[in-house]
Amino acid sequence: MAIPGIFDRTVGVLHKVLDLRVRNQQVISSNIANMDTPGYNASRLTFEDDLARALAQPETSTSASHPGHFPIGGQVMEKVEGRMHRLPDKTGLGDKNSVDLDQEMIAQAENQILFEAAAQMLNKKLGLLKYVIQSDR
Repeated sequence: MAIPGIFDRTVGVLHKVLDLRVRNQQVISSNIANMDTPGYNASRLTFEDDLARALAQPETSTSASHPGHFPIGGQVMEKVEGRMHRLPDKTGLGDKNSVDLDQEMIAQAENQILFEAAAQMLNKKLGLLKYVIQSDR
């Protein structure tokens, strides 16, 4: 939970994106690990649409019941978990395994690039906060 006034909504969104990208990496790794397992259906984690819907909703905040409590906000973003989809075998090779190593490697590279981009954005946001804290002004 972010402290109101210090972090904006972007920090919470980037935190959620990093969490979802880690989960996506685990799904992709599981697919690659099971590429020779007969009957294994590859999985895909999709969360971009859910994230976009959550961003489109206004932030909700409830008032604190005690002056020493922080108000709770950003509950919509915390509920975004993504959706798992199973990919059926369409190759007809007989082993009923739907893992395509080339597609998994592409998905892994894309996920890594997007994870690093989100991490760099979060680093820049925190760097600005550090600069403000350390400045003499």
